[in-house]
Amino acid sequence: MIRNRKLPPLATLRAFEAAARHLSFRKAAGELGVTPTAISHQIRLLEDVLGLALFTRRVRQVALTEAGERLYPTLRDGFDAFDRTLADLAPESRRAAVTLTATIQFTARRLLPALGSFRERFPDFDLRLHSSNEAVDLAAGLADVAVRYGRGPFDGLVSRPLFSERFGLLCSPKLGLTGPEDLARATLLHVDWCQPANASDWRRWARIAGMEGLAVDEGPRFSSDDHALQAAVAGHGVAIGSLILARPEIDAGLLVHPFGPVIEGESYHMLATPANMACADVRAVCAWLVESVAGFAAGDHLLPAA
Repeated sequence: MIRNRKLPPLATLRAFEAAARHLSFRKAAGELGVTPTAISHQIRLLEDVLGLALFTRRVRQVALTEAGERLYPTLRDGFDAFDRTLADLAPESRRAAVTLTATIQFTARRLLPALGSFRERFPDFDLRLHSSNEAVDLAAGLADVAVRYGRGPFDGLVSRPLFSERFGLLCSPKLGLTGPEDLARATLLHVDWCQPANASDWRRWARIAGMEGLAVDEGPRFSSDDHALQAAVAGHGVAIGSLILARPEIDAGLLVHPFGPVIEGESYHMLATPANMACADVRAVCAWLVESVAGFAAGDHLLPAA
């Protein structure tokens, strides 16, 4: 005998799953396109149906109760399974699409040049690129795969390191810089890094180089790595930038890395949720990304270390 299911209204379950994932009624409301009051109402209705409290309400904060902790993973996995099955049932004529988010510089310097190889490999596949220096919430479904720079940890995500960053001096060969003493006559170009703790700036470089007397606070400032590199290509000064992501300009002879030291940075990581990694389309994008980046960074050993 088949037992009749006695399920609460779907809207209440969706509201609870989103609120539990974000631990925020406001963020859940933004995701579902309703008001926080509507989310609160749906969750109250679900609690009434179940006869259980699912959240502990605090000032501007909510936390899951023991019952909420038990219910959340079941709903999360269920909605993920619905999403995968519905995608598999879509008509074959519908093009597959995966959204890949990365930092602005990584997108411009690695992903855009590699799009040609992606289209050749996946002619019936759409890759949507999202560039931002702010971390995107993968669990909320805002993107399928991410490339992030940093140390981690990346809780709840499947991660794979792509390559470790290296920073050094970059300038036009027209400046004729041959040693640290030449910096006294050069203009220093600065980038206002969005992650100061990971920044490889002139102050840090001078300390490592033993040049405490270098005027590290003077010179133009840029909010974008690319703009600083463009100024360096034009001969307007010397920048500290990624020796890997500046590889095209170095290979073309537009920029040189005249001397060290080199600053070892953090790593770029490829990230996805476990649910997304279960999708063949996402795994295909990840495989292409790993191969593309491996070829791009392979020539870094040719750069001088000091």
